[in-house]
Amino acid sequence: MQLLLSTWAEAEAYLKTSKGIIMPIGSTEQHGPNGLIGTDAICAEVIARAVGDATGAMVGPTIPVGMAVHHMEFAGSMTLKPSTLIALLRDYVMSLSEHGFERFFFINGHGGNIPSVRAAFYEIYADNRAQRGKDAPDLRCTLVNWWENADVGRLSKELFAGKEGSHATPSEVSVTQYAYPDAIKTAAMDPETAEAGGFYDARNFRRRHPDGRIGSAPGLARPEHGQRLVEVAAAAIARQYTAFVDEA
Repeated sequence: MQLLLSTWAEAEAYLKTSKGIIMPIGSTEQHGPNGLIGTDAICAEVIARAVGDATGAMVGPTIPVGMAVHHMEFAGSMTLKPSTLIALLRDYVMSLSEHGFERFFFINGHGGNIPSVRAAFYEIYADNRAQRGKDAPDLRCTLVNWWENADVGRLSKELFAGKEGSHATPSEVSVTQYAYPDAIKTAAMDPETAEAGGFYDARNFRRRHPDGRIGSAPGLARPEHGQRLVEVAAAAIARQYTAFVDEA
């Protein structure tokens, strides 16, 4: 059940049965020679909708731009400052809490969002307490990175034989190919698997990883792999969502 495709009356009826909502969050940034710039937002959205279908949960609008300052040497990338992302998440959650939502389950597609999202949760808790005192609702927020569960990890090893890497991965590119088969891109990559390693700022990232990949072989991506990854991720995350909303 998508919030954007619901009426206010349907949202009101939903709140009589559940206080939980799934919030997909991603990024708009480069993903190597064959990866779509919207990869992180697409992955979060597709998997969030699958989790919503499996659990009957309301799914909020995808937050498509995240904290991606380290990708800004690549054309088309967009970023929010950490402070902007924190403020945005605070306003999203506090708006929905006014209507009765209390359990906010963020499904994340971008590693760079993690510190800011977790900081935002504490800003939300502080504001909730300061504004409403003893009458404050029992707001709870949690973050799940779709790629960080044992089932997805096992499938990635099976499909890509240790060539997953950490950015522009064959797993995430596969998910986008499954979601948007008409937008599949191809590109020559030499070497097949990019060099691994860290980085500092955006210029340092571009110098160390000139085609945008980090330790990955996204040429191995296939839409059929993406379908399996979505199914496995959604099944695992659905269990996490159910446990979260049912927790005392």
